[in-house]
Amino acid sequence: MKSVLKFIWRWTWRLTISFFVITIFWVIALKWINPPFTVLQIRENFKNEGKQLREWKDMDEIAPAMALAVVSSEDQNFMKHNGFDFGAIEKAVKFNEKNTKKKRGASTISQQTAKNVFLWPNRSWLRKGLEVYFTALIEFVWGKERILEVYLNVIETGTNTFGVQAASKKFFKKDAVKMSKSECALIAAAVPSPRKSNPGKPSAYMLKRKEQILRQMRMLGDGYFERHGGLD
Repeated sequence: MKSVLKFIWRWTWRLTISFFVITIFWVIALKWINPPFTVLQIRENFKNEGKQLREWKDMDEIAPAMALAVVSSEDQNFMKHNGFDFGAIEKAVKFNEKNTKKKRGASTISQQTAKNVFLWPNRSWLRKGLEVYFTALIEFVWGKERILEVYLNVIETGTNTFGVQAASKKFFKKDAVKMSKSECALIAAAVPSPRKSNPGKPSAYMLKRKEQILRQMRMLGDGYFERHGGLD
């Protein structure tokens, strides 16, 4: 019996150490290497006919307003937190306790990036635990600019469409660097429900949401990132 327990303990320890070594090196590598694909991209490519639209663009090849638009829409404390917005989490918990039908999330851009790049889309306690782990790692290793750059390139922005460059070409017939603030806000408005949204032909709800995002962008101001230490 003791030999069996020693065997189990030995292999548990080895697997744990291997997991940390592999994932840490994985995160370090992706600080400089652009992720070639995500699990969601693979899944959607099999589900949908036609070529998947995605094209990587570095931060300096994306309109600066795009970063401000997603921060205004998804995570206004992005530059202040270390991956987790505990104030937003507390508010979401209280809201969800009172509302059984409509649920509110509190995932930060860092959490969404960690989930998209390293994990799978389905919800589970295991995935959520790994999301916390990878979020802490990318905040420590990558820094804010790399997190935003990866996020803007891997987020789902339409049916079988990923990244803001693909969305800009598909909906506005231009490169992402040439997008206006209004167009950036429309793409940000589509992020929560990308398969039901069309920034090129926005619904009344999308137009309303676009105006809300533009107001938040004005409130944060063009110097939002600089006021908080700037991007890395």
